[in-house]
Order: sequence, then C-alpha cells, then structure tokens
Amino acid sequence: MKLQYDRPASVWTEGLPMGNGRLGGMIFGGVEQEKIGLNEDTLWSGYPTDGNNPGAKEVLPKVRKLIQERRYQEADTLTREMQGPYTQSYLPFGDLLLRFEHGGIHHSYKRTLDIEQALHSVEYQVGNVTYKREMFASNPHQVIVLRLTASVQGKLHVHAALDSPLRHTLQVKEDRFVLSGTAPEHVDPSYVASDNPIRYGEPGAGKGMVFEGQLAVTAEDGQVIVDSQGIHLLGATAATFYFSAATSFNGYDNVPGKREKGASVIAGSFLNIATAQPYTSLRDAHISDYRSLFDRVKLKLGTPLAPDGMSTSQRITTYAAEDPGLVELLFHYGRYLLISSSRPGTQAANLQGIWNALTRPPWSSNYTLNINTEMNYWPAEVCNLAECHMPLLDMIGNLAEKGAETAQVNYGTRGWTAHHNSDLWAHTAPVGNYGGGDPSWAYWPMGGVWLTQHLWEHYAFSGNETYLRTTAYPLMKEAALFALDWLIDDGSGNLTTAPSTSPEHKFRTAEGIAAVSSGSTMDISLIWELFTNCMEAAERLETDMEFRKELESVRERLQPLQVGKYGQLQEWSEDFEDEDTYHRHTSHLVGVYPGRQLSEEETPEWFAAARTSLERRGDESTGWSLGWRVALWSRFRDGNRSLRLLSNMLRLVKDGDTEQYNHGGVYANLLGAHPPFQIDGNFAASAGIAEMLVQSHLSYLELLPALPDSWQKGCVSGLRARGGFEVSIRWDRGQLAEAQITSMLGTDCVLRSDVPLIVTSNGTQLDTIRINASTLRFPTSAGQTYSIAVEGDQ
Repeated sequence: MKLQYDRPASVWTEGLPMGNGRLGGMIFGGVEQEKIGLNEDTLWSGYPTDGNNPGAKEVLPKVRKLIQERRYQEADTLTREMQGPYTQSYLPFGDLLLRFEHGGIHHSYKRTLDIEQALHSVEYQVGNVTYKREMFASNPHQVIVLRLTASVQGKLHVHAALDSPLRHTLQVKEDRFVLSGTAPEHVDPSYVASDNPIRYGEPGAGKGMVFEGQLAVTAEDGQVIVDSQGIHLLGATAATFYFSAATSFNGYDNVPGKREKGASVIAGSFLNIATAQPYTSLRDAHISDYRSLFDRVKLKLGTPLAPDGMSTSQRITTYAAEDPGLVELLFHYGRYLLISSSRPGTQAANLQGIWNALTRPPWSSNYTLNINTEMNYWPAEVCNLAECHMPLLDMIGNLAEKGAETAQVNYGTRGWTAHHNSDLWAHTAPVGNYGGGDPSWAYWPMGGVWLTQHLWEHYAFSGNETYLRTTAYPLMKEAALFALDWLIDDGSGNLTTAPSTSPEHKFRTAEGIAAVSSGSTMDISLIWELFTNCMEAAERLETDMEFRKELESVRERLQPLQVGKYGQLQEWSEDFEDEDTYHRHTSHLVGVYPGRQLSEEETPEWFAAARTSLERRGDESTGWSLGWRVALWSRFRDGNRSLRLLSNMLRLVKDGDTEQYNHGGVYANLLGAHPPFQIDGNFAASAGIAEMLVQSHLSYLELLPALPDSWQKGCVSGLRARGGFEVSIRWDRGQLAEAQITSMLGTDCVLRSDVPLIVTSNGTQLDTIRINASTLRFPTSAGQTYSIAVEGDQ
C-alpha cells in the first residue's frame, strides 16, 4: 500500500499527490529545496456568463436537412454556427517552497506515499543527522500539514515561502505569511493560439475571483521569524507548518465577490483551529477520517513479485501487471485519489482531479462530459465510496438549471441539456468559440443524458427512495423531456437524433471525412439507458404512469442498432468506414459498459457485434481509453484480455525528459497518462478491476465474472453491488471458494453461477429458488450476512 522512491521528483509528474477533496498538494520531496504544488478546487478563471446561442435554433433545421440529404461535410461546417464560447480553466494556486540550509549532499534517501493512511514522508541523512518530513491534507481540519524533525537537536534551519503564477501580493499578518491573489477573468484553452490568452480585469474592479493562502508554523524549539520573504525557522529540532487557503467563489451562478465569510476569513479560521491542536491530534483525526472510507475494501490478488525496497517506477518497468501486488496498488491508488479529490461539499473531480500546475492546463483541466467526467466516478459506488460520488451528483443539479436555459434558447426544447465541456460555472452550451471548434468534439448535446446515469446508479446501489424521489428522478425526467423533444423521425418510422456525432471520431464517405450525421450509436444507447432508468424509477415510486408509457412507446421506436459489414456494431446509423480503426473512444459500446443495454443473454447478436468492434479497436490506446477497455472486456467475461490491457496501462510514458506520445500508460507516480496527465485513467482502472471481480448491472449478481487465469488465489472484501449488497469473495485454483453477501436493504438476492451453489445464514442452509440453469434467488433480511459456497466444496 505504498508508492516509494529513492530520489526526489525532478518534474511535476514524478511528484506525489495529497488532497482532502478541496485542497491539493503535489509533493516533490527535494532535499535542499522542497516544492509542494498547491491547488484549491474552486480556483478557476472566469465568472458566470451566458454562453447560449439563440442563432442555433434557426440553424438546426438547416443542418438536419443537410444530414437528410447526406451532405455531411456541409453539415459539419454549418454546425459550427451552433457553437458558443469556450469554458474557463482550472488554475494552480501556487507553490509552498521550503529551503533548507543543510545543502543538497545527502544519503539514505526515501520518499513514500502510504495510501493506507494518506501520509507522505521524506527521509534522508546529511552527515549523521536524519531529517524527516511527514505531510498530509486534513479533511477534518481543512489544512495541509507538514511536520519536520531532525535527529540532532537544533539542526533544523528552514525558510518557507509561498508563490503563485497568478497575480498576487505577499504580506505578513500577525505571525502568518499570507499570499493574496486575483484570478483572471478569462483563460483561453491550451489548444487555442492566442496573443492574449490570459486576461485579467481592471485592478480592484475585475470580475475574477480573489483567493488567499495563509502559512503558519509552530516550533517546539528554536527561533521563528516572519517577514516579507516568508517564515524563517532557525535552530529548531521539530516544527509543524500549516497551510490554509480559500477563494471568493460563492456559487456557480454568482459573480465572485464578498460572501458571508471572505477568502481571508475562511482561510484564517481553518488555520486558527488547526494551529491550536497538537500535531498528533491532527494526524490521528486525519487518519481516522480517511480510513473510515479507505478501509472499506480489501484486495489480495497474489504474492507480490517486486522486492520490498524496489522503487515504484522500477517496479512498473520491471513487472507491470505480472506483479499482482502492483495491480492491487493501482486499484487502491484510484480509490485514494477519489477520496483525496472528491468529498461531500467540494467540487467534482475535474480532468486532473484537483492537481494542476499550469495556468493553461491541457484541455483547460475542465469537465469533459463525453467520457472523462463520467469515468472519474465509475469506481465510486462499486468501490464503496458513495459519499465521494456526491460532488458530481451536486454538479448535475447545477448543470440541469443552466442546461434548461440552453435547451430552450438553443433548441426550443423542454428539459435540460449539456454538451462536451463544462466548468466551475456550470457551462452547458456547445463550445468552440462560435465556429472555431471541430464539431467532432465541440458539438455533442448528450452530456446531460449521460450524466443522469450517475443519478440512477447512486440509487441502484443504495436503494434510497427518498433520494430517488426528491433528487434523482426529477433531474432524470427533465433530461428525458429534452431527449423526447430532440428525437426526430428518420423517415421510416424510427426515431433518431440529428445532428449527431460519435464523440471525437469521424467517418469516411466518398466526398471526404466528416463527423456530423444522424443517430450515432452512442446517442441511441444513452437515450435507451435514460428512458429505461426513468421507467424503472417511475414504477418504483408509483408515479408518472402516463409518462412511463410514453417513454416505453418512444423507446420501442428508437433507431435499431445495426451490425456492419465487418460484423461490428455500427458506430453510426450508416455503415461508414472509420477515419481511425483504432480510435481511442469506444463510444458506441456504452451499452456494454457502463450501461446495461447490451448483454449476451438479452441481445446476443448486438453483444457479439460489440465484441467484434472492441477487437477491431485493438489493445493500444491512451491511458483512460485502456481503462475503459479493461471494464469492457470484463463485461465480455474475458479476464485475460482485461489483464493484458492493465499491462498496457502499467507502462511508463516518461523516461527522463522524453515523453512517449505513441501510447498511453502511467507516470512514475502512477498517475494516468493520456499522455499528458489525465486522472480518469486511474479511476477507470479501479472500476475495471472491480468489474473483473463483481458484476451486478443486469438482473443478477455475478461473482468472479472475469477472473484472469494468472489470478489463481486471492480475496476481496467490501465491494458493493446494485440492490444494496456488500460482497466479499475468496477464490482458490481460479475458482470460487466462498463468498459472503451482506444485504443492506433486505431485498431478494439473485446470483448467477455456472456451478451449483449453497447459501447459508448463521450455519443454516437456505432454500433457494432456481430461476434457470445458471441463476438462483434467495430472500434476505436487512443487515444479515449470507455465506455462499460451491456445492460439494463446503
């Protein structure tokens, strides 16, 4: 449960991340000079704006006519007139810089991130003096804490300061070193060439938010001096630094400014409470809070191959997925990152979680709604971190409010919509700067439809009907109203979408390459999923029966999925040739994972065609895409293929100064590499590994559905399944040995198994109902645990 290294990080992607959901730090672990990159999750450029495009409503029928006439390239061009502005960017707060007076010559260096306790440590020797640092981001106390010790009395001489790439001032407030700054009113995306990409407002009158960071220290001995250069600690043996930060953000729909408590007051109040606590109290509270989430799931896949002292980067290059211990570490690291970047009350994890060092980060480090934002939260429910799901669920509510305006202004429809990108300000309109964006990524009105799947999943795992009634179903229903109005007759009685794209991919025609057509498979599948979820919700809530009937009727008329000339599931309504056969997106397979539209039992022809499509895509791709494919192959019950994809993920993409852009993988700190860095690959890996061990998306729960041949012996505990179940499994010789299923809701449990199973409760064998040759049902009581064994093995 540790990432470990024998040298400091030389670049940001070798640093080690810590976070409490709101504050983030990327720790380099330098000897003479330490740098900790700082982030605060509400520090974005911009302010609320209206990005809707009233002209889109007039353009829409013209684009649809071009599509109907199969003039796809012209449709591409005209669709650009339906775009709006780009989103804003997630920004770096700055750096905490420490300079030690002992110089850089050292030995016995160790740098470690213990993900079981969320503690980062650095240890080294200078001469006979051992220096230690311990760092963590506390959620209970909302501060970053750094403990410094020297083994010889009086040998700590350190100078600490704050810096930021944003406009800022430095000052001393009482005994604290304070950085006060202003965010830009606008930052152009990293892929836009611009002479003036970062624009600030007029000093004292701008609309960009203000932010403040405060640094304090408590020393057990020695001398502390605070001046305009920072905090100076001289002749100490042990000391604790505390960093707190806040912004003037006061809601996605409010111009940043004064709120009940300003940035300075909030940052100061957190610091006041933290500095009054003994270090051990802060540490214990942090560990207890963190482990209350992390300890819920345990995983053992086999005996680790790497020696205990091997650095994580060397372990990656030497073993990859051949080392079951490294796969375990990758799985838990994703959980660590989700806990660290997404807590109730914080912002949703963005494209880089909460860790960003650049004023113009890749893709603005925003919310990419055509896959990446959804992927960030795939592990939340199955990996028993439902609380960490809440920031995204809250964000969906914000998007629904803004998206209702977009639906009405841009399209004249009911309900709400969101497109390809969003940001802190709940941007829901198409991006592209009014014509500058390629429609393959700039035009995609299915963002809201897909996001609602998370609302349903949160209910499916928890069974919380109050949440379903008051929160999830109303948002789902409004998204379904948009879909109902968006669908049009394709001329043969079926209902389709237009204009439609399959995100970021294009097709070839005799006239050339285009992205815009009608009825991409992803569109149809996402609408099918939404309608199905709404229908089930209405039935369980015993409400809206007429609306349910309407959805059922329209769902039956959805454009049928089709099998193409290669035996593949078609990505578009016509059997176009791919622009790129090996494209990173597998959007047309969303009905396999994370959806439930396609299965071997219920749609065997389409399911087989989907498998052929995945075969054609190949096993090489970007980091996040490899993670998606791990889960897809798990749904196809091919654990060996999933493990092969995990091996491809566990490749270093950066060796020294050279970054490999020809394939995805991970950096030395195990963070996912597109490349560049995107955190969604880490979350997808955790979700995919869980999917290899437990599946519950259909009408039954399946244990070990995609166990690789090399995982002969192992165990997992604490995974969650839909229907309100918690699952623990032990296997031996590649077969189920025993399992425990705890029922949270008291609903019937349906198990799928190819071998006869025996179910017991408190030592008594239960009568089970055999549904068919491969599935059985047994009743449960809430809070009761049931033991599962293979008949004849008990």
